[in-house]
Amino acid sequence: MKPPLRGEVWLVDLGLAAKVRPALVISVPLTDQDRALVAIVPHTTSLRGTRFEATSSVSFLKAGAFDVQGVVTVPLAKLMRPLGTLKPADLANVEARLREWLGLAPPSR
Repeated sequence: MKPPLRGEVWLVDLGLAAKVRPALVISVPLTDQDRALVAIVPHTTSLRGTRFEATSSVSFLKAGAFDVQGVVTVPLAKLMRPLGTLKPADLANVEARLREWLGLAPPSR
């Protein structure tokens, strides 16, 4: 299996309660010294209308949003297969909402 890259959406096994669902990879690529964990933001079709939901319109996902309040790390083995890659603007939207939720300043340019 190819290693997941930041900005890719994968089908991920999140366990019995959370089920298998698409999730956005937000962590950077791993090196040999790193633990085999990937940070992901799950995609949901059950929107609540919060400021921490980042919508995107891509052909490989149902209508919904990435809920940054659901950010989690999972072992590489839980990633089942890649579904596609977000457009840079959509990834930037998820990153902005994640920074807002975590209270992080925007990157300096």
